[in-house]
Order: sequence, then C-alpha cells, then structure tokens
Amino acid sequence: MTPIRYDTDAEGIVTLTFDAPGAAVNTMTAACLAAMTESIDRIIAAGDQVAGVILASAKKTFFAGAELKDVLRLTEAEAPRWFAEIEKMKKDWRRLETCGKPVVAALAGTALGGGWELALTAHHRVAVDDARIQLGLPEVTLGLLPGAGGVTKMVRLLGLQAAFPYLMEGKTMTPRQASELGLVHELAETADDMLARARAWIRAHPQARQPWDEKGYRIPGGGPDSPKIAQTLAIAPAITVEKTRGLLPAPEAIMACAVEGARVDFDTALRLESRYLVKLAVGRVAKNLISLFFNQTAIRSGASRPKDVPKWKPSRVGILGAGMMGSGIAWANASRGIACVLKDLTQEAADKGKAYTARLLDKRVQQGRMDEVRAGHTLSLITPTANTADLAGCDLIIEAVFEKRDLKAQVTREAEPLLAEGGFFASNTSTLPISGLAEAAARPEKFIGLHIFSPVDKMALVEIIKGRKTDAETLARAYDYVLAIGKTPIVVNDARGFYTSRTFGTFVREGACMVEEGIPAAVIENAARAAGMPVGPLAVIDETSMSLSVHVTSQTRADFAAEGKTYVAQPGEGLFERMVNEFKRPGRAGGGGFYDYPAGARKTLWAGLKQFEKPGATWDLEELKDRFLYRQAIETARCLEEGVLMTAHDANIGSIFGIGFPAWTGGALRYIDSEGVASFVAKADRLAAKYGERFAVPALLRAKAARGESVA
Repeated sequence: MTPIRYDTDAEGIVTLTFDAPGAAVNTMTAACLAAMTESIDRIIAAGDQVAGVILASAKKTFFAGAELKDVLRLTEAEAPRWFAEIEKMKKDWRRLETCGKPVVAALAGTALGGGWELALTAHHRVAVDDARIQLGLPEVTLGLLPGAGGVTKMVRLLGLQAAFPYLMEGKTMTPRQASELGLVHELAETADDMLARARAWIRAHPQARQPWDEKGYRIPGGGPDSPKIAQTLAIAPAITVEKTRGLLPAPEAIMACAVEGARVDFDTALRLESRYLVKLAVGRVAKNLISLFFNQTAIRSGASRPKDVPKWKPSRVGILGAGMMGSGIAWANASRGIACVLKDLTQEAADKGKAYTARLLDKRVQQGRMDEVRAGHTLSLITPTANTADLAGCDLIIEAVFEKRDLKAQVTREAEPLLAEGGFFASNTSTLPISGLAEAAARPEKFIGLHIFSPVDKMALVEIIKGRKTDAETLARAYDYVLAIGKTPIVVNDARGFYTSRTFGTFVREGACMVEEGIPAAVIENAARAAGMPVGPLAVIDETSMSLSVHVTSQTRADFAAEGKTYVAQPGEGLFERMVNEFKRPGRAGGGGFYDYPAGARKTLWAGLKQFEKPGATWDLEELKDRFLYRQAIETARCLEEGVLMTAHDANIGSIFGIGFPAWTGGALRYIDSEGVASFVAKADRLAAKYGERFAVPALLRAKAARGESVA
C-alpha cells in the first residue's frame, strides 16, 4: 500500500491524500518521500489534464513531519547523505509549487513541523475552524530548525521580526490565529466544507504563484538592512544568548539562518536552511532533546501505569490543609473541572485557601484567557470547610499538612474513614517515607504518595510514590488523577527523599560545600546557571526554605536513632544548620537567608557570606559546572541501581521538571549517555579522588561502562 493516494475527479482536480499504512500519523518516511516524488512527476506529466491539486490527510492529523528516530541515529559521517535527501525533498516540493497548477492544503487536523512546511508548499490554505488543531513549527524545542522550507517561507510571509516567535520559540497557532496572520486563507466549518472551498478556489485561480515568485516581491517589514530591522538585529543575538546561556544552539542557528536567508534569493535561502538543519541534527543537544520528547510521550501514554486497571477520574477530591500547597492543589483540581473540598482547622483559613484560586482566576480574566462565567464556575467547584464530615464521599483525599509524622498520622486517621467506596488516600509529603506514613492508615494498600510540586499552578511534575503495600489499582488511579489535573506523573518506589527531593538535596549541598571551600557565593551561583540550572543552589534553598531542610534533617536523625542506626551527616548540611540556628537566616520566607530581600528592590547576596571566603581559594569554572551536574547524575544512577527509580524516562523527566536539571541534557541519565558512560565514570573518579565519596559512581555505571552499554 502506498502512503499517498492519488485521485482525480471529473474536473481534473487531483487530491493527494496522505495515509501511511499501519501508522497513526503521517511522517516523512523514505516511502512517503518516494511516493511524493512519483505523485509530482505524475501531475507534471499530465499537463493540462490537471486543473489543480489538493493536499489532504486521511489521519486525524494532517502530517507530523520528520521521523525523529532517524535523527537520533544520524552521525556526522552520514551528514552529506542526509543533506542530499533534504535537498531532494525540497526540490520536489518546489517543483509542485512552481508547476503552474493551483495547490491547496486542506487542514482538518494538526500540522506541526514538517506538516506545516508541507502546507506552506500550497498556494492557498483552508483549515477547519477548530481550536484543538495546532499549526506551526516547534522544531526548536527539539534542538532543530524547520529545514523543509519553514524558516525561508515564514520569513517571506510574515517578515523577520514577526516570524521570530514562531521560529525561535516554536510558538504554535490555532487555525483562527493563523488566519489572522494571513497564513491560513480560509476557515471552514467542517471537513466537507473545507474540501468544497478548496475546489472552489482552484476553479477561481487556474494559475497560482507563491508570493516570493511574484515580480517585485519584498519581505514584509523590510530586509535585514532596513533601519528598523537592523536596529533589532543588533541586540537580538545577545538577548538570545542571555536566554539560552549558549547551551541551546537551535535558536541562534534559526536566527542566523533567517537573517542570512533574507539576504539571498529564495532557492539559495532553502539551501542555507538545509545546511543549518544538518549541523544541528548531528549534534548532541538535538539528540538529547529528541530523547526527552520520547520520554514525555512515554509518560503521557502511561508507560509506568499498571496496564490491567481501567482508566479512572475522580468526581470529588478532599484536600487537608489550606496552606500554600493545599490551596494550589485545590486550584489544580478546580481548573480541570474536578470538584474538591478544601479543609483546614478554621473556616477562615479554608476561605483564605479558596481565595488563592480566586486571585488566579481574576488574573486570567484580566488577561483575556478566561471569561467571567467560566471563572465563576471554576471557583464554585471548591468547597472550603472546617468540618471534617464534609469530606464524606470523596474518591481521593490528599493530605497537605506540615512535614510532621505525628500530624500526618492524625489527619490520616480522621479523614480516611470518610472516603467513598473504592477511594484512596494520598500524602503530599516531599521527604517522609510513604510506607511509614501508611502505618496510620486502616488500608495501607490504598495509601500512596503524591509529591505535587510548588507552586502548583506553575510546576508540571507530580512524583507518585508507591509504598511497600500500595496495590496496582491505587497506583493506576493515582497516575490517572495526575494526568486529569494536567500534570506530568513519574512513578518511584518508596525511600527517604524519594527521587526528586533526594537528588535536589545533592545540588544545594554541593553549593554549600563550595561556600565552605571559600569560593565566593556569586561564583557558585553563576557556575550553576552557566551549567543550565534555572537558579543557583543558594537562591533555590532560600526559596524552598532552609528551615524546612534543617527540620527534615532533624527528623531523619530522629528516625535513624529510633531504628538503632547512626545518621552520617552529608557534606554541606552543617552550613544550612549554621545559617538557621547561628545566623538566624532561615530563607526568604523568614526574612533572609543566603540572600537579602529588600522591599521593592532586587535580592542581593547576604554580605555576611564574605566571612566564608578564603583568600587563597582557587577554582575552575568548568569543574564547578561539572560538580553540579555530575553530583545529581550520580545520585540519579544510584536511585536507579537501588530500585527507587524503575525507568529511565521517569528519571529524565523527573530530573528536568522536578529539580531543574538542564533541559539541554535530555535529563540526568541521558546526560550520562551523551557524555559517554566510560568517559563519565572516568571523570567522576577524578572528582571523587579530589572531593570525596559523594562522587563515587554506583556499580551499575561501572558495569555498563565496561560493557559499552548506555544507561537511558
């Protein structure tokens, strides 16, 4: 079966229907490209017998673009071959748009990446007016650039400045938004209406040309040398590097390609585009980001969810504690249409928790992202209360009270009996072992951890912690719940600190170790950001509360003592205790920590940190960056070896979306692979010899290095 059906109607209008056999979506496979060449040859050979061409799809989507698995396998040695293939494809598409026949793209489904570039080959685009349809060029998010004409054509349709958000940020559009930009020419009510409009346009325009093929064509807004554009381009590269920190090459490549392409003729611009694409595709960052995309796809498809449990969604959720976390969880439920009961000790506290959602909704209404009717309905889904009995009949109850084991046990015993039949109980703890907390439950098999990250309205990740007795149904329903509130779930086994808190701790403690070594705090913070971390370790421990970190350490010591074990302090922990107990600087919420927070002004590093600096201290910036990334990657590998983590995709997604591990790496385990496992182990050994056992790699990594195997 061919991936493209060729049909001619009585008027001589040819419809090329993309329908890859046995595939959910159409992609640029070798078979598809060959069929496209054959179809274009046939159209040109038919001459006047063809009145026009409609590009359509039999799938739910229009076209999905390149086969990303091919990019993962691409090596530098294969770059010339890949360049030639891209050029051949673009020459075929160019033949179609210059064949003298009107070509219409009929878009009844999403067209992203190569799909949108295929649509841009048409002279006219008709789309079904459906807000669920997405159009655009998100290649930059994969470390690539739109190399099938996307950069060249978007610049020539919109102008340099207007095209940048869609090229360099991967901004997508609905059909209506694309219509307002002039990129979609007609909106249709239905697929049949769309095809009827396509045929009507072909009849009315027997000869059609692309704008850039018209005599006297000029790029909208002016070329790179026009005064207004030149002024923007003078500072744009610096702004881009500031945003990417030089770690993401695709935005810089797209800007260069767009500007250079705007200076030359259309066909030369297409060739420049191919060169830039191939250079990015053989690089490390693109492969890491593509791997991350596949990891995200695996999680959305339920890769870590028990398969034999029916899909589930709660109708009513109870939340214990209306503080920052509980209020955020209430928002997450209501904003996704799930009714919830927000319970606190007093009605006043519960009402205050609901007011958090009211503020978020008001902001969205003011921004035009939501109307007042919908906002009012969303707010009505939250029932604030001080009465425990109001939790009766909830399918799920989540406790979000302070990190004290006895308090959590108390609220569990009070609320668990009120669950609806088949309901389950969850703890939002970030550090305390779930199996221990489940001892307070009458049904520990229906007890699970849901580590929802704060601030809830901004953070995407939820770490699902499976206790020793948690059953498969509870795990599956927890997974479904996380997806239902629009979050990204990862699944881990129970352990102190789980995965994310445990690994986050290594990052902030490594920063504390550097302070104790006498390295200036500004150097430490800048080194972390230069490695790709969103903020420095001292800034982030201030935000997450140093006093909470010290409290967790104290709780851990007490737990070890109760178990007859000796707790061994981790390097760097002592500094946090000194900051809280000796210097009375517990973090931002307590008035100050490593930073001062003057009212109405930007935060500044606390002057008292100067006392830790040592005149003779030396450092190497690259080594500081390595220490931050290696320390977290090693801990991730330990979690995998110990069974805390069960899959590489949970590790990679958790590291990026939970602890801010740099996206350019593709995640902590992917980073080890992209470094080369053997090279990673060798460098880690050097760091261990210099800085201690915390850099010692687990046996799992050493074995894989010896066998030449990857980790992720």
